[in-house]
Amino acid sequence: MIYSIALYLYALAVVLVSPFRKKAWLMVKGQWNTFRILRKNIRREEMYVWFHAASLGEFEQGRPLMERLRREHPEYKILLTFFSPSGYEVRKDYEGADVVCYLPFDTPGNVRSFLRLARPRMAFFIKYEFWNNYLHACRRRQIPVYSVSSIFRENQVFFRWYGRSYSDVLRCVTHFFVQNEVSRELLARKGITNVTVAGDTRFDRVLDICRQAKDLPLVKAFKQDAKVLVAGSSWAPDEDLIIPYFNAHPEMKLVLAPHVVSEDHLKEIEGKLRRPFVRYSRVTEESAARADCLIIDGYGLLSSIYRYGEMAYVGGGFGVGIHNVPEAAVYGVPVLIGPNNRKFREAQDLLREGGCLEVTDADTFGRTMDRLLSDGKFLAERGRIAGQYIERNAGASDLIFDSVKF
Repeated sequence: MIYSIALYLYALAVVLVSPFRKKAWLMVKGQWNTFRILRKNIRREEMYVWFHAASLGEFEQGRPLMERLRREHPEYKILLTFFSPSGYEVRKDYEGADVVCYLPFDTPGNVRSFLRLARPRMAFFIKYEFWNNYLHACRRRQIPVYSVSSIFRENQVFFRWYGRSYSDVLRCVTHFFVQNEVSRELLARKGITNVTVAGDTRFDRVLDICRQAKDLPLVKAFKQDAKVLVAGSSWAPDEDLIIPYFNAHPEMKLVLAPHVVSEDHLKEIEGKLRRPFVRYSRVTEESAARADCLIIDGYGLLSSIYRYGEMAYVGGGFGVGIHNVPEAAVYGVPVLIGPNNRKFREAQDLLREGGCLEVTDADTFGRTMDRLLSDGKFLAERGRIAGQYIERNAGASDLIFDSVKF
């Protein structure tokens, strides 16, 4: 009852703010279109495997499984759903899925309509996704549900006294493929033993990206022989550390890929720069060679750009939480991150091992950068640790795929 009330209130709030917030409007409009998309594209004679990802990061975790399923079991079609516009709007044309749409809010009516139209043979929910009504409905319909790359912490609602009733949703999952032993132990406390410690499929995905990384002649022309810091998914607090240091250190170059690519934010960045810069969308090889800072004013390039850096900075650690550390570490470079990193297993592991370096303010950022730029042995060793960590933790996708009976 409490869950349903909270859900209806949340859905109402999204609708009410949608005229004023683009993200909310995209979600509302997208969910309105879901049933039309399903009626138009689901073929009743076909068998569908359903993958659900909250957003873009979870999609990348599920992608190795989708692509292997496509290769090895072409008799299945793939239905891909997103909850967040930041996932759907970027991957709505993903060619690896046959049908892509938003997942409607988890109300009983939406659940009935969605499952009646989609008729999935099995479902994969990525990482944190535990929608109560969808999962209970799948159990009633005997649709196997697999939780992939899931990770649990003691402070989650499932393990609190006030979350006892909601934690029953965990019993709707056919099998959990969790990231670590802590998650397995927490589930065991609830009497749930259908669990395999498989690791994180994200490591497989970043290795695939690394092997298929695009050659970017414009970035190569920009780099020349300089030491380059690639700052990815940066927010304003990250840039307030990075840019002043960059301005004062002509021995390095900077590639800056902000998380928010808007004209206002780009102009704000440019206003802080005191050395020559150019936007990627306007660059030529000649102008790239003359610039000291290359601003990436688009999407889809960052995962390939990290290969051109001697070191990387992954943003978000002074606000929302760090972004994709493995995406940078896979290239064997040390990764600088802000302090909001406690919920990220790979960041915690790499901090302990030395492949990640935490910065908490301008002073620690400056000292860390000074050493990376001046101590070649330290730079190489930190990078080696980062790259080997990714290699060592790969293989979750194969373990999961080989465990599921398609």
